[in-house]
Amino acid sequence: MDRGGIFAGDDPFAIARSWLTEAEATEPNDPNAIALATVDPEGLPNVRMVLLKDIEDDAFVFYTNYESKKAQEIAAAGKAAFVLHWKSLRRQIRVRGVTEREDGPQADAYYASRSLKSRLGAWASKQSAPLSSREALMADVAKLTLSLGINPPRPPFWGGIRIRPVEIEFWADGAFRLHDRFHWTRQAGTENWNVTRLNP
Repeated sequence: MDRGGIFAGDDPFAIARSWLTEAEATEPNDPNAIALATVDPEGLPNVRMVLLKDIEDDAFVFYTNYESKKAQEIAAAGKAAFVLHWKSLRRQIRVRGVTEREDGPQADAYYASRSLKSRLGAWASKQSAPLSSREALMADVAKLTLSLGINPPRPPFWGGIRIRPVEIEFWADGAFRLHDRFHWTRQAGTENWNVTRLNP
């Protein structure tokens, strides 16, 4: 298969990290922003932007409130999908996979690395629930600032979600819309990937 250049390599996670590193030098804002897709119990899709925080050796990780709509939908389905798209590079990565929580020391470390205001905001926001006003939210932040101090612990309802892919597609723009697409697939729980070049 003629898979060289930016598509070369046998480790899709290494390729993804390489592309993200390139995007960090060219994208004006949030090169790690992903459009995360989930489905509700009726099968109706939801999609929203979140920030990808880690590309591990075998998975992708982001963080959220576990009581949010996205986290509840992920918990019910056990699956999710996302796309990373970079206008500056004219490339994208699509991922579909199975999910698990990351609510141990790794989540604690990431939470501790955030700014104090972001840590307090995680406590104050009842993510996806109705809110009477911004003033009410800010009042909750002020109360929590007094009660939790300058080193709040990670909320028990907040942590990471890890997506272990069963499919990854690397896409790059081509002249005359003759794009390059390589589709990586594997069975859940296995390590061996099958790579196929797709038509544009």
